[in-house]
Formats: sequence, C-alpha cells, structure tokens
Amino acid sequence: MISRRTKIVATLGPASSSPEVVEKLILAGLNVARLNFSHGTPDEHKARARMVREIAAKHGRFVALLGDLQGPKIRIAKFADKRIELKEGDSFRFSVTHPRDAGTQDVVGIDYPDLIKDCRVGDELLLDDGRVVMRVESTTADELHCVVLTGGPLSDHKGINRRGGGLTAPALTAKDKADIKLAAEMELDYLAVSFPRDAADMELARRLRDEAGCTAWLVAKIERAEAVADDDTLNGLIRASDAVMVARGDLGVEIGDAELVGIQKKIIKYARVQNKAVITATQMMESMITNSMPTRAEVSDVANAVLDYTDAVMLSAESAAGSYPIEAVEAMARVCLGAERNPISRKSMHRLGEQFTRCDESIALATMYTANHFPGIKAIISLTESGYSPLIMSRIRSSVPIFAFTPHRETQARVALFRGVETIPFDPANLPSEKVSQAAVDELLKRGVVQQGDWVILTKGDSYHTIGGTNTMKILHVGEPLA
Repeated sequence: MISRRTKIVATLGPASSSPEVVEKLILAGLNVARLNFSHGTPDEHKARARMVREIAAKHGRFVALLGDLQGPKIRIAKFADKRIELKEGDSFRFSVTHPRDAGTQDVVGIDYPDLIKDCRVGDELLLDDGRVVMRVESTTADELHCVVLTGGPLSDHKGINRRGGGLTAPALTAKDKADIKLAAEMELDYLAVSFPRDAADMELARRLRDEAGCTAWLVAKIERAEAVADDDTLNGLIRASDAVMVARGDLGVEIGDAELVGIQKKIIKYARVQNKAVITATQMMESMITNSMPTRAEVSDVANAVLDYTDAVMLSAESAAGSYPIEAVEAMARVCLGAERNPISRKSMHRLGEQFTRCDESIALATMYTANHFPGIKAIISLTESGYSPLIMSRIRSSVPIFAFTPHRETQARVALFRGVETIPFDPANLPSEKVSQAAVDELLKRGVVQQGDWVILTKGDSYHTIGGTNTMKILHVGEPLA
C-alpha cells in the first residue's frame, strides 16, 4: 500500500555511484534518479542509468531517470592560484580578452563574451549564487569595470547572474543539443531544460527532442527572472512543458530571496491547474552534505512544499557529493510522511466550478471526487496507456492511493514522478474483457492493498491501445463477482 505520496528525486554523483549506495537509495525511497549533464561523461551517465534500472528491477521498484541539461550557465574562467578573496570596495574587472586560466586579484576572463553587451552601468552582478556581489561602474568594448559590494572568496568557474535577469544567452547550447541525442540513446524518462525564458525556448527543446527520436517528457527548470516576470509568461512556459521544476538556486539569485517563497507557491499552484507535474528543488536539505540530520528550517521547507502539493522534492549535492546520501533520502521520506498526515493534504478545492475539456479528464476528476467522498474507497485502479489519467487524478488532494496499471515500460517509469501514484505492470489486452476487472483487483489483493469488503474504483477505455481513450469509471466491491 502507498504510504508516501510525495516523490523523491535524488541526484547521482561521486557519493552515489556504487551499486551498494544506489541500492540503499532505492530501498530508502528514491523515485526518480537525476543525472546532471553539467558533470560527468556520457559513458558515466550510461553506466549509472543501467545500474539504476537493473537494481530497481531486482527489487520490483520503478525508478524514473531524469537527465538535466547544463544550459547556458554563465561562468567566470579560471584563476592562476585557483581562488581569490575579495573585500567590499575592491575594484574588479571581467574581461573577454584576458587569458582564460590566468585570473588575478583584479581581473578574470569570462566564457560568455555577450556579458559585456548585456550589462549597463549600475547593474548588479551576483557570483557564486549571490555570495559575492558587484556593481558595474563602467564598460569598455571588452571589459566590465566593477566595485565589490559584498566580498568573499571567488574560485574557478563560478556562475554569474545579473540581478533582475536579462542576460541574452540562448536556452540551448551545442552541448545541450548533443546531450538531447544522448538522452534519446539512453531512453530517459524526463529531460530537464535549464534557463528557459519563455514558451518559445521549450518549443525549441521539444523540436530538438523530437528530431533526436527522444520520448522523454520535458521539464522546464524555472530559474530566470524573465520566466516569472508576469503570469502570461509563466503560464505559457508551463503550458509548453510536460512538467516544471522550481529551481530555487539561480531563481533566488535573480529575483531576490524575499520574493522566492511566494513565487515558489505560485509555480506549484499554476502547474497543478495546468495538470503538470512539479518538482521543488535546490538546498532542500543542504546541511546534510556534511551533517547526518537536517535542520529544523530544512524540515519546514520540505514540509511546506509537500503541503503546497508539489509532486516531488529534490536532493542535489546532498545525494551527489555529500557524506550522507542515504540518510538524506530517509530524512526527506520521513518529513514527507509527516506533512502528508496533515488534514490539508486530503482536502481539495482544485478545479471546482471549472469546465473540463476532455473525456478522460472528466472521468479522472469524477473518480477523485467519488474517492474523496465515499469512505469505503481504498484504492483507484487506472488502466492507462500514457499515464495521463493518473496524472490528472494526482492533481487532486487525496489520501486514496492511485495505481497506474500499464504494460508499457515508459509509462511505468514516468508515473514514478506523479504524486500519490504507483505502477503495477498489467496488460488487459491479454485477458478476456470480462476477466479484466477481477484480474486487476486480484493484483491489489495479492499486494495487501485491499481486502474483502473494500471498495475500489477502476477507470478504463473501450480500447486498451488508445491514448486519451479513458471513458469508463466503475465502482467495484472487493469479494463480489466482478465483470
């Protein structure tokens, strides 16, 4: 039986690349493994993906694979002595012409020449996720002359953001285009697009994905100020995506910490209204990189995302490079379960008073209304081709578990991201039509999800091979003869 509805995404890296650790992560509750294409080689990513799938299959688990494109992260080049220490009031220059590996106390090269064109006098530049802040004092054809407002250490390849956004770097680089082809080869389930500004960036990613023969669902990482500048842009970006990620690192740097929490809640709400899955990410349990227990603030952060009905919460460096990757997943699972016990997680006003646009959407929402108002319902069975019906169902707050019964590997993995949804391999086409309902209920009986006397809702279509064809909802009494 489903005990935790919120899913856990964890990034694999040096701390989590051995079969022993990956196995423990999966057993601790990992639902989606994130492969960060900013680090590692194609062969390393392939090996990790293969390992995850093999170990998950060994334990009868379904773990989705998410590839995360690097995107146009704007970075400084390298220092001759690896790092410098800057103080408030220091002068500092960013140069297009300075040697890339010879940065000094006064100047460093940049890997993005258009930074000079994009910036104006008075602009604030934030480096290393805002730990160092500078103001542009003057510009030349090939340099920005700045004064340090907030000092601190600065080392090789740290990122640069402009407060308020507005840097013109394209959303997809040559490396990203190569990695989209890699994602197709690896048959990834999800592909995250970094730094999209608007719907057009996601539409370009979708075209490149299709040209590569990739079937991964596209996740828009919302991390640019332009992406959240107004509701039309944000809604358009969400609409052009299959799922979204609240990528709070760069987003927080560009819009400021004070605005971040409100924007996070808005993104989660808007994604759910548009029937998209949503991941909340970045520094959720940052202290667990070096500590075996989360802080109370981190517990509250994860719990609040759960109460806002995010589909998934994500670990980055905590699981990729930290000292306690397994403990971080265990802690996250524990906090999710605690938050889900709050009654607010089981009461929904979602879509009340709105019209529905599709037959399968209508069936899915009617199912959840019935499940939430008929106390005897213990489980929902959705016979599904693509996973769309259980996705719609999972937008509704509920404590009733949703089971996606499907024969397709892609769908079995994809629903691993959806809140409150688990999958059971099942091919109704191999059974006489009058035996399908009984066989589906027997699967839940076998797993101990339901028992004699319980009620179950089953949804299906007249054809088992038609995407979007769900047109039937049945309420079944466990123990009675079923047809």
